[in-house]
Amino acid sequence: MTNKIIQQIEKQYMKAEVPQFRVGDTVDVHTRIIEGDKERIQVFAGTVIMKKGAGINETFTVRRIVNNEGVERIFPVNSPFIAKVVVKRSGETRRAKLFYLRQRVGKAVRLTEQRHTKKTDADAPAQGNKSREKQAELAGAAASA
Repeated sequence: MTNKIIQQIEKQYMKAEVPQFRVGDTVDVHTRIIEGDKERIQVFAGTVIMKKGAGINETFTVRRIVNNEGVERIFPVNSPFIAKVVVKRSGETRRAKLFYLRQRVGKAVRLTEQRHTKKTDADAPAQGNKSREKQAELAGAAASA
């Protein structure tokens, strides 16, 4: 709940398209690095363990293992140095902060992948018919009783 004047000033510094990802997702963060007069893009791949803040102050933390050492990096969502964020896989979590991953090693760090199921048009009428059949059975049972 910030002041409307502050929101209006911050609006010009916010990104138009904010990347959509959640805590537990494995992401590739493409960051712009300026070395002298050259600019290149470096990729930091890892698991999002935390998101915090709102508006211009929103940040997310990405963790990965490099040479058997845990490395965490905090990125501002609206930073001009972030070229893009690509979601590689979605992890299933029940928490907002995944600090327990810091104690885990090896394959225990991986989260179970989130399943995405789509309802098809063929499934919808079949379920509707079953409920109609059940209603007919109940109506028939009530009429005979």
